Amino acid sequence: MQIVLARVDGDRIMAAHRSDEGGAVRIEYVDNLASYVARHESGTPRWVWDDTSAWYPQLLAAHVRVDRCYDLRLCHAILRGSELTASSALASGAPNSWDRARSESRVRVGALFELDEDREPAADPVVEFQLQRAAVDGAAQPGRIDRLLAAESAGALIAAEMNHAGLPWSVERHQEILAQLLGARPRDGERPARLDEVLDRVRSLLAAPDLNPDSPAELLKALDRAGLKATSTRSWELRQLKSPAIEPLLEYKKLARLLSSNGWNWLDTWVVGGRFRPDYVPGGAATGRWGASGGGALQLPKQIRGAVVADPGWKLVVADASQLEPRILAALSGDRGMIEAGAAGDLYAGIVASGAVETRDQAKVAMLGAMYGATTGESGRLMPRLTRAYPRAIAMVEEAARAGERGEIVTTRLGRSSPPGQAADYDEVASESEVSRNRGRARAWGRFTRNFIVQGTAAEWALCWMAGIRRRLDEAAGGAWLTDAPHLVFFLHDEVVVHCPEHLSEFVSDQLVAAAADAGRLLFGDLPAQFPVTVAVVDNYAQAK
Repeated sequence: MQIVLARVDGDRIMAAHRSDEGGAVRIEYVDNLASYVARHESGTPRWVWDDTSAWYPQLLAAHVRVDRCYDLRLCHAILRGSELTASSALASGAPNSWDRARSESRVRVGALFELDEDREPAADPVVEFQLQRAAVDGAAQPGRIDRLLAAESAGALIAAEMNHAGLPWSVERHQEILAQLLGARPRDGERPARLDEVLDRVRSLLAAPDLNPDSPAELLKALDRAGLKATSTRSWELRQLKSPAIEPLLEYKKLARLLSSNGWNWLDTWVVGGRFRPDYVPGGAATGRWGASGGGALQLPKQIRGAVVADPGWKLVVADASQLEPRILAALSGDRGMIEAGAAGDLYAGIVASGAVETRDQAKVAMLGAMYGATTGESGRLMPRLTRAYPRAIAMVEEAARAGERGEIVTTRLGRSSPPGQAADYDEVASESEVSRNRGRARAWGRFTRNFIVQGTAAEWALCWMAGIRRRLDEAAGGAWLTDAPHLVFFLHDEVVVHCPEHLSEFVSDQLVAAAADAGRLLFGDLPAQFPVTVAVVDNYAQAK
C-alpha cells in the first residue's frame, strides 16, 4: 500500500491510498497526522510525500516512526538526470517546481486528479508520483533505479532520525579541549591567549608587527617581503616554504580554524541539552554524497572528537568501511584480480603481494591516481604497472574520463548519472589560448566523471549499509522508542556511529558488519567482492581512531 500525503487548502492534510497493484485511489482527510500515521503504520505502507525533512520531524516529535517512505523531491532529482530514465515524460518535461531546491508543499484539492489550467500540474504530489513510477517502469532496468530510489528515501528517514536523536556531546569536555588548546574564553572580538601568543611569534619572525594573518592578501604580502614566494595561503603550499615562521603560522591557522569552526560560539549555537543536532542534506552533492546545512557535521576535526561522549551506561559503536572507494572500483568493474587483492583484508597489501608495485604506499598512491586522474609524479609513473595488473578496473575509470571529456554523462551502479559536461569543441578561428582553455575544461570534467562512478557508487553502498543497519536495529528493538534502543547518531561518507546500551555493544558490532555484507550483495550480487568494516566500541569518539 502506498499513501500519498499532501497539504491542501491551507494546512488541511489529504491522504491518497493506492494499492501496490494500482487501481482506484481512495481519499481521506487527516485531522491528526501523528495518530493517523501511527494507526496505519502497522500495515507497513510506503508513505509518499514531497519532502521527508518537512514531514518526518513532526512525526518523530510525537514519538511516531515510519518504516518506509518515498521522498518525491529526492527521487525526482535522480530520475530527472538518470540516463536510465532519459526517455521518460518526467525527464523530458519542462523544468518545474520539483526541480527547485524544495517543492511547494501545499496544493489545492481540485488539482489532485483534475489538473487546473491555472496551476502547474507537476506541483501535485499524486501526479508527480505517477510520473515517477511511470519513469521507473519504462526504464531498461527498473529494478536497478528503483533500488536507488528506495535507498535515497531511506537515507532521508535516517537523516531526520539522527537529527532528532542528536549526537551525544559533552559541553564540559568541549570546553576543556578549547581551554587546553586556546586558553580561557576571550571577550567578544578578542583572540584567545594561545592564539595571540602564536601570532606574536609569526609577526616577529616575518617582521610584520601589524600583520592580520586572517587576511590572505596581507599574509601573501608579508611572506613576499620576507622573501617567501607563495601563490596562495593554503596550508599545503605554505609547508613547501623554508622559514622559521612557517611552523607557527601553520599552528596559528590550525587553531584559528578550530576557533571559528568549533569554538565557544559554535558550542553555544549547536549543542543543546547535551546533543549536537546537525541538519543533514541527503544527496547534497552530485555524486549522491551527503552534505550538512550548518554546524559542519561532516567536518568534525579530530581535536574535538573527544567531546562526543556516550551517555552513562551507554557506548559509541564506531564502524569504518575500510578502503571503500578502491573496493567499489574493483566490484564495479568486475576486475577479479583487484577483487582478489582485497580478499585478505588490506587491499593495498594485496596489490603489493600481486607484484604490481613494491610498497603499500605505492599501491595507495597509484590507486588514488587511478580514481582521481593524477597523471604526473609518482602516481603517473606507477599507472602503467597498475594498468597491466588490473586492466578492467583501470579501463573503466579511463573510459569514464574520456566520456566526460566528450561531454557525455556517466552513471553509477544503481543509476545516478553525472550532470552533462561540455565537449572540447573548437572552431577554425579559435585562438591558441581558447583551445587550451577548452581542453583544460574538458580534462577537468573528465577527472570529475572518472571519480563520479566510483564515489557515486560508494555513496549508494553507504546508503544501503545504513538502511540495513536501521532495519536490523529496529527489528531487535522490540518496539522500544528510537532513543531508548541502539540507534544511529552520526554518518560520515564511509563511517557510522551507533549509540547503544553497553550490554548490547557486541550485538550492535555484529549488526554493523553483517549490514556491510548485505549492502555488497545488494549492489553486486554474487560477485565475491568484500567490504570489511573496522568496528570500535568506545566511550568517546576520539578513542575510535
